[in-house]
Amino acid sequence: MANMAGMSVFSEGVTLPKTVQEMSINGDEPPPEFYVKDSSFGCLDSSDLSSSVNSVPVIDVSQLLSSNDELEKLKLALNSSGCFQAIGHGISSSFIDKVREVAKTFFGLPREEKQKYSRDVNEVEGYGHDLVVSEKQVLDWNTRLFLRVFPQHQRRLNLWPENPHDFREVLHEYSSKLKQMMDLLFKAMAKSLNIEENSFSDQFGDNPVMQVRFNFYPPCSKPDKVLGVKPHSDRSGVTVLLQDEEVEGLQIIKDGKWITVPVIPHALVVNLGDQMQIMSNGIFKSPVHRVVTNTDKLRISVAMFNEAEPDREIGPVESLIDENRPRLYRNVKNYASFNYECFQKGKVALEEVKV
Repeated sequence: MANMAGMSVFSEGVTLPKTVQEMSINGDEPPPEFYVKDSSFGCLDSSDLSSSVNSVPVIDVSQLLSSNDELEKLKLALNSSGCFQAIGHGISSSFIDKVREVAKTFFGLPREEKQKYSRDVNEVEGYGHDLVVSEKQVLDWNTRLFLRVFPQHQRRLNLWPENPHDFREVLHEYSSKLKQMMDLLFKAMAKSLNIEENSFSDQFGDNPVMQVRFNFYPPCSKPDKVLGVKPHSDRSGVTVLLQDEEVEGLQIIKDGKWITVPVIPHALVVNLGDQMQIMSNGIFKSPVHRVVTNTDKLRISVAMFNEAEPDREIGPVESLIDENRPRLYRNVKNYASFNYECFQKGKVALEEVKV
């Protein structure tokens, strides 16, 4: 987000007088650009929601390669909702608290300090609001810091905050730990389908892309009309989300209903992205999800996305195609870019790659 004369610039030609954070602090009504037009997405009627700890499976990832029961739970979760809560991930509770702490500290800095890391007007990386690619685009009630962490040589360190002082060190350690967990998950997912254990990881290449998004959702005076993030599926292979330790907000669609993903303070929420749905030939699901707002509590989360190398062609694993389950998707190169093009045209990328 580049700022000119106190204006919050979302993209070329789209400006607002204040940031989301400033509007929230002042108790301002959200401008019309934030109002979700489609009532089915905007409606937060509690009768459409169900929230219980059992609604999203809890899986001990440390048991996945040794316990058939845990592996079967994983397969069931990814077949149905494409989402689960990971425990036994080997990351200490104190370090998870540290990741949250550096996120909170950064977003709590004065505006001028955060703006040192602002994204350029038509770039994605950096601090600010999401890039706006269409005049019809409904804006999300959040501010974020988006950074590439792997491959390591592609890090744009000028956008990595120096305040808090340990931000870079904590992010490097956290992303390295999640990379190991994702590698294990790819093997476990392949094992659950009785295919060669590198069937998925090989498609990502030797230098898969990992990107992190620190999310700041301030209180909103119109939670019935404004969303923190609009409904979407991720373009990634796998997304790992560290939720706020207290405030719920993430919802997924399961069996045609919005389900709130409960907060388990030191668990990590894993949801699959489109690339894994393609590679699994539709056996695993890339869930549609959104983030709701609330009137009195701010919420912070940290999402890590894993994608195949841009120049790698991904497609359904050959051994998952047969007479009973014909090929559902064609091969596609640089899915992230393809997904972005579809989004600009108002199309759904997963639908566009169907055979």
